[in-house]
Amino acid sequence: MLHTNSFKRRQLGSLAWGALLVSAFVFSLSPKLAQAQTSPGSYPTKPIRLVVPFPAGGATDIFARTLSQKLGEKIGSSVVVDNKPGAGGTLGSDLVAKSVADGYTILLATSSTHSIGPNLNPRMPYDAVRDFTPIAQVGNAPSIMLVPNSSPAKTIQEWIELAKKNPGKLNYASSGNGTIVQLTAELFKSQAGLFVVHIPYKGTALAMPDLISGKVDVLFDSLPTGLPHVKDGRLRALGVTSAQRTSMAPGLPAISEVLPGYESTTWFGLFGPQGMRPELVARVNAAALQALADPEVKDKLQRLGIEAVGTSPTQFTAMLAAESAKWKKIITERKITLD
Repeated sequence: MLHTNSFKRRQLGSLAWGALLVSAFVFSLSPKLAQAQTSPGSYPTKPIRLVVPFPAGGATDIFARTLSQKLGEKIGSSVVVDNKPGAGGTLGSDLVAKSVADGYTILLATSSTHSIGPNLNPRMPYDAVRDFTPIAQVGNAPSIMLVPNSSPAKTIQEWIELAKKNPGKLNYASSGNGTIVQLTAELFKSQAGLFVVHIPYKGTALAMPDLISGKVDVLFDSLPTGLPHVKDGRLRALGVTSAQRTSMAPGLPAISEVLPGYESTTWFGLFGPQGMRPELVARVNAAALQALADPEVKDKLQRLGIEAVGTSPTQFTAMLAAESAKWKKIITERKITLD
């Protein structure tokens, strides 16, 4: 009898020890449990962090602050902008990739962090597809094709013909190797079948005097920085890089009217970490689309040279795949590097 009781005590002790181990294991998974326990019905119950992987004051930061207030109103909680700059947007993006997918940490990313960067730098700490949950594309910023007033080309077609008659004699400026400015020009060259020399600058502002003077033959610049020079009569604009004409540059044709299918824009999009539940994605998506429809938000974004865009997660995912494939092809074919 004593032997039986002793055995039972040992057995109970083993079970208690086992339960303790299980509890420790469960505790170690607490972030995942927190994620699993997020109830879509009660979400959100605390402030949402909107991570911007670029410094304060830039276009992405201003976009985030323009969107955050209305997004908070629509979703029912404050949305706090958190700048995490570094490594061209990589540090902030990686932070979100490694966060708990409970809907309280969201990333405002761009084409440089999720379409171009991953194809230029295979050593990035995150996988742009696997490590994120697409929520919505929220904006599109087209560029403008600028030439000096001294250029004989008055239209896109005339500039293409001029470049074809003078292979290797014309040049284009960019804001540096691997930037969207260079890729926009290389896409143009590829589709038009041109040989035009690349001159990298440390920013388009430094290239502008050489463009105005005629030392540079063409520059694909952002609308907010390029259009003022056109309005002041210092430069000539030939077209915009969006798929269609844009109200932000009235009267200018889209390059796609001459080169069908041509499009190069900087896109902006919201992502959650990988594994964010569909109900939470739908909640954030709906609030974002409502915020983007607000006339005040749309007006502020237009002043930044950004068109408000609101897509479903499925549409955003398809766009991401197409953008990545497009830039991978150009980067590979043109042997573009960051060096």
